Amino acid sequence: MGLGPMEMIVVGIIAILLFGNRLPEVAKSIGKGFSEFKKGMHGIEEDINSASKSSYSSSSYSASSRPARAIEEREEATAPKFEPPPAEGSA
Repeated sequence: MGLGPMEMIVVGIIAILLFGNRLPEVAKSIGKGFSEFKKGMHGIEEDINSASKSSYSSSSYSASSRPARAIEEREEATAPKFEPPPAEGSA
């Protein structure tokens, strides 16, 4: 599924035809977006790791310490009903 040299050349030619002089700007913005995505993923991984470590280390929170009644009394969320707008001729 990797790109070979011939496919890379075809992709490069298509990119030059589509973007022309703006190709460096487009590549720069794609690179910035990719680096921001990686930073965001790294932040999410740190949050998950810290949350999992704190949940293992803290004994103050556990599922058995919460009252079961609060779970049973929770109301289910309902979506609003759809009402079509009135016809223009009947108003």
